[in-house]
Amino acid sequence: MVENAAKILVTGFTPFGGKMINASWEAVKRLPDEIDGVAIRKLEIPTLFGVSGDIVLEFVRREKPHAVILVGEAGGRKHITPERVAINVDDARIPDNNGWQPVDRPIVEGAREAYFSTLPVRKIIAAIEAVGVPVQISNSAGTYVCNHVMYRLLHEANTAELPFLTGFIHVPYCEEQVTGKDTPALPLQDICRGLEAGVRVVVEAVLA
Repeated sequence: MVENAAKILVTGFTPFGGKMINASWEAVKRLPDEIDGVAIRKLEIPTLFGVSGDIVLEFVRREKPHAVILVGEAGGRKHITPERVAINVDDARIPDNNGWQPVDRPIVEGAREAYFSTLPVRKIIAAIEAVGVPVQISNSAGTYVCNHVMYRLLHEANTAELPFLTGFIHVPYCEEQVTGKDTPALPLQDICRGLEAGVRVVVEAVLA
């Protein structure tokens, strides 16, 4: 691979909250390794405050991807939901995988209250709709680890010498996770198809 070739990092999370799998990583790891000549790098990150962001930022500073697409699981949602905004607060309803449960804690002390996604969110939504997968915009990434990582990456992108596109996409549970339960979910193949459609939009933006 050429050293300066365009590349996009896509991340998914480890299982949390007693679950055996996380739909975000199940979908991310099935993405193609390359789309239109752009390398798709994939990284599973722990569902941990602090550490999760540290791992992604270390990769970004070392590998300098042109875009970072963070993907997480939002159980209870019926759609794939690209996020519009991340806020500067950790406030955990449940502990992370190390038992840490921050309350009303700034993510980056003294930094902006919020950042908007720099991904082409509306184009991503249109692309996912075009492949027949349920999708809608979300105006809240929550205050758990997903929002934590999204905020830290957007803060980095807004302050780094070499800016990059970044934002977050939530996916619902996959059907394998909710067998026998009355819980919203999508077939994993639909989540994968929708996510790939969204990634292709970001590839287009990187190549433009």
